[in-house]
Amino acid sequence: MGNSHSAQKVRLVGEVTIPGDKSISHRAIMFGSLANGTTRVTNFLLGEDCLSTIDCFRKLGVHIDVQDEEVIVYGKGIEGLTEPNSVLDVGNSGTTARLIMGILSGLPFHSVLVGDESIAKRPMKRVSNPLRLMGALIDGREDATYTPLSIRGGKLSSISYHSPVSSAQVKSSILLAGLFANGTTVVTEPEKSRDHTERMLKAFGCDLKVDGNSVSITGNQSLKSTSVTVPGDISSAAFFLVAGSIIPNSEILLKNVGVNPTRTGILTVLERMGANITLENEKIVNGEPIADLRVKSSKLKATTIGGEEIPTCIDELPIIALAAAFASGETIIKDAEELRVKETDRIQTVVEELTKLGVNIEATKDGMIIQGESSLIASNVKSHGDHRMGMMLSIAALVAEGETEIENIECIAVSFPNFKEQLNELIK
Repeated sequence: MGNSHSAQKVRLVGEVTIPGDKSISHRAIMFGSLANGTTRVTNFLLGEDCLSTIDCFRKLGVHIDVQDEEVIVYGKGIEGLTEPNSVLDVGNSGTTARLIMGILSGLPFHSVLVGDESIAKRPMKRVSNPLRLMGALIDGREDATYTPLSIRGGKLSSISYHSPVSSAQVKSSILLAGLFANGTTVVTEPEKSRDHTERMLKAFGCDLKVDGNSVSITGNQSLKSTSVTVPGDISSAAFFLVAGSIIPNSEILLKNVGVNPTRTGILTVLERMGANITLENEKIVNGEPIADLRVKSSKLKATTIGGEEIPTCIDELPIIALAAAFASGETIIKDAEELRVKETDRIQTVVEELTKLGVNIEATKDGMIIQGESSLIASNVKSHGDHRMGMMLSIAALVAEGETEIENIECIAVSFPNFKEQLNELIK
């Protein structure tokens, strides 16, 4: 993708409809499949990751109808899934892999999980270990650290598990296995990770208790079908929030964005940096808070991001790094080792690609240090097959002097299929 806009002349004005939240879209299919009755899902994200989830549940015997305006899931109940007659391919989706492991652990049959080459490098032991403690038989490369994974599920016992990492995927996988286990399963995290699973399970009629950083679920409950409206994904909105902040004379309205407090770290960080963002038209849908976000350009200042704030903005750190390049002063991102096991080593790739564009940025063991007030110069850059890198570099290309070529921009389709069209419509 060549971007030949001169940095001085572009401004972004208009409205954007942000695609449905990826995390919530995945869960709507999974919980709808386990529920009794028919679940209708609107604003479902038809990106590749969520389509992988649909594909896996179809192979488990669930009828799922994908229409233009909604996805209809004909639930089979908690015991109703059937043994797949081929491998379950999660594609590029870590969420699909880790959450489905919890479900498959509770089902009395054999299944094999595979994914693409990026998934084959992502750590699965953080999920397979607790699931084995509950009684699942899981095998795979390097003692179930990596895919392909073979899972024999069945009789599970509840556990009380202290997770060494704050990860919604780990927590959700154990809670889903807990649905099938005897007794009450408790998961405790060092910091509270995003809570879409807890909110949506309640919307499906499940009884679970949240106490600080601990969540407990009692086994052998059934789920009841419901209608799910998926809010716009704040992780996708983040790219426009930063673009609208750093490009002068811009004003963008982002409609119906999820503002779940476990996900709004990007808003907290940008507001601390001096961004001009207002929330309008706030409401609650399926237990999830939603609002329209209005962003106007502003002068940003540096900040330090770390500690318990990191889980609330982990996926937004690449675009926050770009915002920091335009802020006055030195921005420090720390306590973000988790970035090294995302679609790519995001610390390494962010530093590598922004350096090519002239940003003064260095990697640390657990984050990065960015000197602000950079002037970006066009270059040839790579997305490394990571959708969030592709979108961040697209925004960087708008503000770089000259024409930037981005390699493998197609990967953006994973989470934001019409990103380029939406961005082009704003350019004035």
